[in-house]
Amino acid sequence: MRIKPLHRWDLAPKEAVECQRDLAQRIQRHEPFPLRDGVLVAGADISYNRFSPWMHAAVVVLRFPDGDVVEQTAVTERVAFPYVPGLLSFREAPPILAAWGQLRHRPDLLMVDGQGYAHPRRFGLACHLGLWLDLATVGCAKSLLIGCHAPLPVRVGSQAPLLDDRAEQETIGMAVRTRQKVKPIYVSVGHRIDLASAVAWTLALSRGYRQPEPTRLAHHAANARRRDHEPG
Repeated sequence: MRIKPLHRWDLAPKEAVECQRDLAQRIQRHEPFPLRDGVLVAGADISYNRFSPWMHAAVVVLRFPDGDVVEQTAVTERVAFPYVPGLLSFREAPPILAAWGQLRHRPDLLMVDGQGYAHPRRFGLACHLGLWLDLATVGCAKSLLIGCHAPLPVRVGSQAPLLDDRAEQETIGMAVRTRQKVKPIYVSVGHRIDLASAVAWTLALSRGYRQPEPTRLAHHAANARRRDHEPG
């Protein structure tokens, strides 16, 4: 699958920050993307040692609502960009895009194990990939990068707005309980979808686990790739 380049990857960290600020202005985060049968949903994840230049990326494509795996791809790539908090997409996006390029089917929606709009510069990995692919994209992170939220009831489906108190309590995402008595997932818009739709898809694809099924399967696939292909 061909991917139209959006920008160069050989940037210095200061240049990468400016790139994020520029591209963040192009994110579309108010488009409804309702649940419907037949949608192909991809999950993407990365596995790597923090201090290793080798990244192992996997993309798994499911059909909604039956959850059947349509296809999956995985790659191992060496990356040169340094580990800089807030700029992780400059390390993680290129291998994911390489795995995406091997797909035979074009998904309708991408779910990423990482941040989207809930990012200091409103441009996490889900936003970055969404713009590169011109695709509806959702960030489903397991940990907070910024923001805070009220306590959630223990029941599945409980939600609380994720607020950035540095920006007049702007809602930047949603804390969502996907499994009873388990820590929430932090959902935020990546691109071409609104927050309500992003939350609805996250809950619809959470099949008894904390992570939604696309990113859960991609997580396992990326770890398997790392075990089998880690150099040295």
